[in-house]
Amino acid sequence: MGVVTSSPPPSGPKQDRSRVTRQRLLQAAVDCLAEVGWAGSTVSVVAERAGVSRGAAQHHFPTREDLFTAAVEYVAEERSGALRELAPRDRSEVVAALVDLYTGPLFRAALQLWVAASDEEQLRPRVTELEARVGRETHRMAVRLLGADESVTGVRETVQGLLDMARGLGLANLLTDDEARRRRVVAQWAELVDRALGHG
Repeated sequence: MGVVTSSPPPSGPKQDRSRVTRQRLLQAAVDCLAEVGWAGSTVSVVAERAGVSRGAAQHHFPTREDLFTAAVEYVAEERSGALRELAPRDRSEVVAALVDLYTGPLFRAALQLWVAASDEEQLRPRVTELEARVGRETHRMAVRLLGADESVTGVRETVQGLLDMARGLGLANLLTDDEARRRRVVAQWAELVDRALGHG
């Protein structure tokens, strides 16, 4: 069966459809990574889940690595946007919001990507760069939301310790969702952070 070629219509609806297709693929890729891991997340599986052809998926993302690094980056940006919009009343809300970043599907998907990157040479530099960028952005937002003054000795380490604790809770949450225990830990950390940072 031959391919019919024609000149593209004026931009507008076609570009909108292309953007929608791309977003469906990215969200489907994140969901697949979170649910079935790297081994079960092929371009075909993602395309089927997104309701598009494999060819359409490969038009947007020529390689599997392109698709999955773009997917995690897309959702990381969505979450960062939500965090930027946050207007917390106190530091305990900031601590809880930061922990939430590490206990949802994004973290689960990102973790699958990190594990795959440890074995996949093609994937490793891309995931390492993405993780460094997301980590820097998360740290900057945490500093701003907490009203932290990093010129004070120990403040940078306090913020980084909070983010490391949040990541640890995210790892623990992969096997069992112990929300009651997590709430107690978050409340304790919020107190520690508040004391360490002083009045913001």
